[in-house]
Amino acid sequence: MIKPLSPKASEPMVNGFDPSHIDELSPRTRQQVVDRERLLGPGYRLFYNDPVEIVRGAGTLLYDADGNDYLDVYNNVTSVGHCHPYVVEAIHRQLSTLNTNTRYIQQSILSYSEQFLGTMPADLGHVMFTCTGSEANDLAMRVARYYTGNQGIIVTSGAYHGLTADVSAFSPSLGIGVPLGPHVRTISAPDRLRHGGDEDLIDSLRRQIREAISDLERHGFGVAAFIADMIFSSDGIYADPAGFLQPVIEEVHNAGGLFIADEVQPGFGRTGQHWWGFQRHGLVPDIVTTGKPMGNGIPIAAAAFRPELLVEFGRNIRYFNTFGGNSVSIAAAQAVLDVINDEDLIGNADNVGNYLKSEISTLADNYEQIAEVRGAGLFVGVDIVTDRDSNTPDGEATLRVVNHMRRRRVLISASGPRGSVLKVRPPLPFSIGDADRMLENLAVVLAEELH
Repeated sequence: MIKPLSPKASEPMVNGFDPSHIDELSPRTRQQVVDRERLLGPGYRLFYNDPVEIVRGAGTLLYDADGNDYLDVYNNVTSVGHCHPYVVEAIHRQLSTLNTNTRYIQQSILSYSEQFLGTMPADLGHVMFTCTGSEANDLAMRVARYYTGNQGIIVTSGAYHGLTADVSAFSPSLGIGVPLGPHVRTISAPDRLRHGGDEDLIDSLRRQIREAISDLERHGFGVAAFIADMIFSSDGIYADPAGFLQPVIEEVHNAGGLFIADEVQPGFGRTGQHWWGFQRHGLVPDIVTTGKPMGNGIPIAAAAFRPELLVEFGRNIRYFNTFGGNSVSIAAAQAVLDVINDEDLIGNADNVGNYLKSEISTLADNYEQIAEVRGAGLFVGVDIVTDRDSNTPDGEATLRVVNHMRRRRVLISASGPRGSVLKVRPPLPFSIGDADRMLENLAVVLAEELH
C-alpha cells in the first residue's frame, strides 16, 4: 500500500509537482515519488505535474527509462551539453591520476585561474573556489561585509542567490517560509513593461535604491552590497535596456557599498557576445560569482574579486574549502572553458538565441495573452498575462503551457514571483534544428492553451 505524501505546501515551488495529485501518476512513478519522500524527506521538490524519470543524457537530449527522448530547453547546469565527450574524458583522466585540495601546489588550478580571470576585466584579479553558487555568494558577502564594515544587503524583490542560511536570508524567491533578514532591503525587478518604458524604469530603480540605502543607514546597517543576477532569472528574466543598472551601482558605491554580479545563471556566454552578463551592460563589478555551468554538472563554483578587497581579509582570515577547486573539479572546469572556445558556443548562443527569440515573438503576435518576449542569447522569457491592457501575470496559463510542453517531450520551466514567465534556457550547443523542434511544439501548445 502506498502511503500518502505530506500535505501540499502553503506556497508551492514554481513549476513544482503538487503531491495532492499523486493518484494521477502511473504506478511506477507514484511509487518512486513516495519512496523519494520516505528516503529524502519532504524538503525536496520535483518538476512538472507528471515528474520525469531521466536515465541518460547526450547533448541537448535527455532520455527516460522507456528510451523516449526529451528536448532539454531548460538546463544551464550542463552548459556545454549532457555528457560532452571531451569533458567526460577530462574528468576520467584526472580522477584516474589525482584528486586533492588547494593546499598543495598544482599547475592545473593556476592555469585555469589565469584563463578564467582572462575572460573578465583586468580589475578583477583574484579568484577563490567553492563547490556551489550558494557558497560563492556566501563568501562574496562575507568579504563585502568585512571590507565595508557594513551589514546591509540590497536585492531585487524576486531574487534567488542560494540556500545557505546567510544567503537564503537575501533570496526572496524562496518564499514566506524563508523570511528575509532584518539587514535586507528589496527593490522591484527591472520590468520596463510595467514601469512605463526605459526612462521610467531607470528613474524608478534610482529612486528605490536611494530609499533602500537610506532605510538601511537609518537602522544602523549601512550598505555592504547590492547583489544582482545579471539576467534577473527568478525575477522574470530582464535583459534590456543594456546598462540600466549603472545608476544603481553609482548610488551603492556612493554609499560605501559593493556591487556583486551573480553570474551563476547568465555566465559563461549564455547571453551571447560576451562571457558574462555584466559585460553586456558595460559594468565592472567589485565581485563576480558563478557556479552551476562552470563544471558541466561537476560541483565547482567561484568568486572573483578586485584584489584590494582581499588584502585585509586574506591577512586576517584563513579561508579553506576542502572540495572547492579540487583537482577533478578544476579539470572539468578547464574542459568546459576549452569547449566553449573551441566550439564557439558564445557565438552559437547569440545566433540561435536571436533566432529563437525572433520566432517566439512572431508566434506571440497571435496571442493577446503574451505581453512580451525578452531575454538575451540562449536565455529567453515569455511573459504570459490575462490580457495586454492590464498586463496581469497569469501563472496558471503559464504552467499549463509548461506541462503541455512536457507531455510533448520538450522541457521548459517558469519564472517570476507568480510563475507567469516561460523560462527558455537550453544548453549552449542548442542548434537551429533543436530550436525548430521546440518552436513547432510551442506553436501547437499555445494554440491549445492560450485562448
